[in-house]
Amino acid sequence: MRLRSKKTKLKSKAGDCPPLKLYCSPQGTVPKHFLIIALGFLFLSGCTTIYNPATGRREALIMGTEREVSLGKDLDKQVQKQSKIVSDSSKQSRLDRVGSKIAASSDRQDLTYYFKLIDNKDYNAFAIPGGYVYVHTGLFDDTTDDELAGVLAHEVGHIAARHSIKKLQSAMGYQFAALGSQIVGSALGIPAMDAISQAADIIYDLSSLGYSRKDENFADKLAVRYSKRAGYDPRGIITFFRKLQEEAKRKGGFLKIEIFSSHPDIEKRIKNVEKEIAGTLP
Repeated sequence: MRLRSKKTKLKSKAGDCPPLKLYCSPQGTVPKHFLIIALGFLFLSGCTTIYNPATGRREALIMGTEREVSLGKDLDKQVQKQSKIVSDSSKQSRLDRVGSKIAASSDRQDLTYYFKLIDNKDYNAFAIPGGYVYVHTGLFDDTTDDELAGVLAHEVGHIAARHSIKKLQSAMGYQFAALGSQIVGSALGIPAMDAISQAADIIYDLSSLGYSRKDENFADKLAVRYSKRAGYDPRGIITFFRKLQEEAKRKGGFLKIEIFSSHPDIEKRIKNVEKEIAGTLP
């Protein structure tokens, strides 16, 4: 089921990119050649400055919404090739019902959100650029609607804040941005693609570091906001975190999950969510 959301116009202007810092791209389940595609998009798309309602700031980005959506479609095709998408109409109906409410509550309404269920017993959920959110059946089957809403709101929060795009462009650094003119001049010839592949190798190595703790905590904050707006109990985020702790214990203390990707202190995150629910966080 395709979930459409209202489009809004974002003001932008060219040539306003800030210095890029070497950082990590988000942890994900996508292979290196996805990053090659992404780099190609980034080098060719120029620079844009937008007001991001999720963060409340104007932000300079190398990739605008149109490019991000195109990239997301390509990445989604690859995810579907590597994963088994569940065709159970009852489960998909529940996912769409909860997901559509969260999507309508998002600060970002310039793209369409898609929610897909992956047949995998692992306790996991993740998002990719362009509005795509994936939930593993292991997590889906073990959550209440309030908890599921919190998970989806967290992932939608990463999309709304454009965390993946920011981490990708930060990981590139200025040394990679210099490849742009080479790519254009050679019309994506072999030398340019070799250079992109080398850059992708570096980003792929960095990707295991996942989202920063700051980004994870901010996505938690947005999860509370979006869950409330959608009519769900945001305390479901806390009960879900408790389930994550139990799942980690069951697996010997190790749980590799997108929502846990940078291993922030779960107890601190719970306290932050409790404060956010009470409306005491700035």
